[in-house]
Amino acid sequence: MRNLEAKFRLSDLDAARARAEAIGFALSSTFLQRDTFFVVPSGKLKLREQQGLAWLIHYHRGHSQRLEMSNYDIVPVPEPEATRAMLGAALGTLAEVRKERTLLMRRNIRLHLDCVDGLGDFGEIEAVLPAGEPAETYRDEVGAILDALGVDQAGLIDVSYFELMRSVRERSSSGNR
Repeated sequence: MRNLEAKFRLSDLDAARARAEAIGFALSSTFLQRDTFFVVPSGKLKLREQQGLAWLIHYHRGHSQRLEMSNYDIVPVPEPEATRAMLGAALGTLAEVRKERTLLMRRNIRLHLDCVDGLGDFGEIEAVLPAGEPAETYRDEVGAILDALGVDQAGLIDVSYFELMRSVRERSSSGNR
């Protein structure tokens, strides 16, 4: 599967939700997520747990004019605790991210409004690309959504939440020397 992504910091999740709903997004659900990332030689591998469900997600990201293209595979996991323990022992655990996510939808475009433990508030747009559909088909639409949310291209973030956490920890530990 493939999607075109944009991630950005938000100062007001409620205002972002109101702006998104004004341009046609509808609330799908709100839930808690736990993402456990494992050490792998290629791409990223995470176990995502939410509301009694779990999936293994392996993905690769590439940058495309400040937006990101992701190629990913998802497999349901019936026993997340045992899977997390086994993969942690076999591969090593890289990081864990916990967040409250509000999911809004507009056709095949997902808008995540995330409150990430230890990091703050963020938004993430994912345009899920139908098979064979070029990313260019959605670039302008994603740009228009970013504009409606008040996010400029310079405000896009090109790393995952756990990489942001690592960066924050490194800055704070180097500032304490």
